[in-house]
Amino acid sequence: MPAGPFGGFVVPKPQMAYRVLSKTLGATLWFWMMYRMKEDGAVAFGLRHPWDHHGEHGDHSNHGHKDESGDH
Repeated sequence: MPAGPFGGFVVPKPQMAYRVLSKTLGATLWFWMMYRMKEDGAVAFGLRHPWDHHGEHGDHSNHGHKDESGDH
């Protein structure tokens, strides 16, 4: 049996471009996850239902009906 921690297999070192690319993609993943948790975290943890908007995102009280002045 060959000696060494991996049975004689030598693990190659990755090139610098692969290291930079992996860190960039990893950071993008974490930034995206934190952004989504900021936006939808309450829904993900069951603290709020997705159909409960409570006036967010430009919800208007007239819901497309004409008001008294005739404007939308």
